Amino acid sequence: MSSSAPAPSHLAYVPFVSVENMMALVHTIGIDVFLRELAGYLETDFRRWPEFDKTPRIAAHSAEGVIELMPTSDSSLYGFKYVNGHPKNMKEGLQTVTAFGMLADVGSGYPTLLSEMTILTALRTAATSAMAARYLAPANSRTMAIIGNGAQSEFQGIAFRELVGIRALRLYDLDRSASEKCARNLAGMGFDITICDSPETAVENADIITTVTADKQCATILSDNMVGAGIHINAVGGDCPGKTELHRDILLRSSIFAEYPPQTRVEGEIQQLPDDHPVTELWEVIAGKAQGRTGKGQITLFDSVGFAIEDFSALRYVRDKLEATGLYEKLDMVADPDNPRDLFGMLQRSKVAVAS
Repeated sequence: MSSSAPAPSHLAYVPFVSVENMMALVHTIGIDVFLRELAGYLETDFRRWPEFDKTPRIAAHSAEGVIELMPTSDSSLYGFKYVNGHPKNMKEGLQTVTAFGMLADVGSGYPTLLSEMTILTALRTAATSAMAARYLAPANSRTMAIIGNGAQSEFQGIAFRELVGIRALRLYDLDRSASEKCARNLAGMGFDITICDSPETAVENADIITTVTADKQCATILSDNMVGAGIHINAVGGDCPGKTELHRDILLRSSIFAEYPPQTRVEGEIQQLPDDHPVTELWEVIAGKAQGRTGKGQITLFDSVGFAIEDFSALRYVRDKLEATGLYEKLDMVADPDNPRDLFGMLQRSKVAVAS
């Protein structure tokens, strides 16, 4: 378009956070501060959970993976995330999970933020896990086993260090190089790290067990005899139909907590149980309407599949950080004619400008 073309109005522009700017934002804030502050936004939104529109994510499943839309809204903001999950991607040099998301103004319907969410999803998943553990894990937990040491593992470790006080990590992955990668990335961050040769060894003396594997199948990452009394299990990897990580008998011994049971019963560990098996919604614990950990010997299980309100919280947090940092671009996304009823006239005038 030539320089004589009419410039878009300010209403046409939407702030866009690219991958480059998201990484710069994390480093500007500091990943430890970012995770702590993000957990605060998550906790705020969990406390007002009944205010949100809630629906299970809209999923398109294939033999290769899943593509999902995750929408939610309160009285002032609408948010959604596009996300995929393709475990086979790793073998092809691609990310298993990619994502982007948007916020919009409920009053006008105009978008107010577009952001990458591949990195942001990893951060919000870790922050949600650690936030839940503050209510569910044994007091003074210091050792965590992480089974599955792929793209999410380092984020989980740092979030649990910042929010729970974890200092020792016991790592296990079928691919030892993944554990070595995780240990290398977390070196110098205050952890005592042990790479283990089996999941049984990894869970020894652990206060918290995080399972975060990627294979799209019903697997037994944890068998019943591996889980002793008093453990908190952070089950992150089971997140679609037919994909689980825990033996069913563990679920029967555990107090189970979930984000949104209608979604979790389809996608989470509890897809192995009858629909009437008792589950406590995490928001009720955070809001003081239900109990979390009640006894020393209790096994608590956070059956985490990820829910749209968590992405909404993450997008709100990023939006609130942009003005001070300037780490965004302006995208010309919204057609904004001088006369709202004359969109065609706007198109025609642009033709004249291009020709001049």
